[in-house]
Amino acid sequence: MRYYSTRSRSDPVNFATAALTGLAPDGGLFIPEEIPVYSEKVKRSLGTMDFHDIAFETITPYVHPEIPASVLEDLVHSAYPFPAPLVPVGDRLVLELFHGPTAAFKDFGARFMARAFSYLRRGEDKPLRILVATSGDTGGAVADGFYGVEGISVTVLYPKGRVTPLQERQIAGLGGNISALAVEGSFDDCQGLVKAALSDEGLKKRLTLSSANSINVARLIPQAVYYSAAAGKALAGKTDPDGEATPRLPGKSASPGAAHGVKAGTPLTICVPSGNFGNLTAGLYALKMGAPIAGFIAATNINKAVPDYLDTGEYNARQSQATISNAMDVGAPSNFERMKSHWPLEELRRMIRGVHINDEDTRKTIVAVHEANGYFLDPHGAVGWRAADILDKGSEPVKGPLAVLATAHPAKFAETVEPLTGPVPAPASIQSALGRTVSARVIPAELSAFMDSL
Repeated sequence: MRYYSTRSRSDPVNFATAALTGLAPDGGLFIPEEIPVYSEKVKRSLGTMDFHDIAFETITPYVHPEIPASVLEDLVHSAYPFPAPLVPVGDRLVLELFHGPTAAFKDFGARFMARAFSYLRRGEDKPLRILVATSGDTGGAVADGFYGVEGISVTVLYPKGRVTPLQERQIAGLGGNISALAVEGSFDDCQGLVKAALSDEGLKKRLTLSSANSINVARLIPQAVYYSAAAGKALAGKTDPDGEATPRLPGKSASPGAAHGVKAGTPLTICVPSGNFGNLTAGLYALKMGAPIAGFIAATNINKAVPDYLDTGEYNARQSQATISNAMDVGAPSNFERMKSHWPLEELRRMIRGVHINDEDTRKTIVAVHEANGYFLDPHGAVGWRAADILDKGSEPVKGPLAVLATAHPAKFAETVEPLTGPVPAPASIQSALGRTVSARVIPAELSAFMDSL
């Protein structure tokens, strides 16, 4: 597979170069020259295949031949010792993506990326410096994924005061080869600093740099896996029992099976809480590969540049606004550039419906779902759930089964959730992280300050 910049189709590169470089030389994002399609055999088997086998089939065409089949098989088993259960909640489904070590969906991309980088850089003497901007969960997942990886160091930038105490401990509490910078600004400022550094010729001569945001295609591609796995399962009329970290009150578990809108042979609609739009872009890749997905709902908070674009046809990036769903506080989502490069507006409208939600409705939804189902939603999942509510009450309700992505465990946002629901059961990974001490350097949102810290 070759990769082009979103801004130019000249000078294509292979997967290794696209992954290890992160950002294209012209400042664009790398995209595959084509989106591969599953074989008919794989399409028929998605509902019965093991998650690791789906991961192997999904990722192979994107990384061939740089990562051989035998290496990739070991890599996906190492990266994913945890599940992604599709559990019933009321008359809907929730795709729980928080069963990994940092209790957020970013574990799927970051853990694959760390292992892929380690393999692709085998034999290299010069260390690699990874720069990553985070609005919350990305930083913790990347820090955990790359912690202790020889020859690679990570610098995480996060907006000071705009992440939760737990997120800050996950980002800035490991030490070792992980360093953290608390930026006096927004996520967009952090992302702008990373992009500027990756494009700086003087810095690139001094350091070997890459990124670990969803601007990096190596983090984006593996996120397509859980979409295909969930859609295949739903098409087969199946759901999963609760997992170890499922945040549901005792005695409230639903019986997996054919209820909750799941009917064999009916494609799944998936509601994606969206900020930087890497997660949704990965879902679009899964759809185009042949996963049985009916369409997507892009659910944002008041940072709604993409829903506005889908509605009006005009894209206006803007300064991000702080909300209780902080990981989605992105005013200029990077992956919108990928989406526009792949698909024209009318095709995006056929695949995606955009809805935006305010904080008041987010809180009300957390309360309502807990009271009705004994299930705890985090603020991001609540944005997704409420978006589906709005569509269901409109002129074009969702037909067939609907799954809402639960992108982070609600215990990561206890400060917001617990006043509304009472205590949230926290998995062991979160309890462990809460004992860490934060060690971060505070810098202004200025490139010179960032460069001085490297």
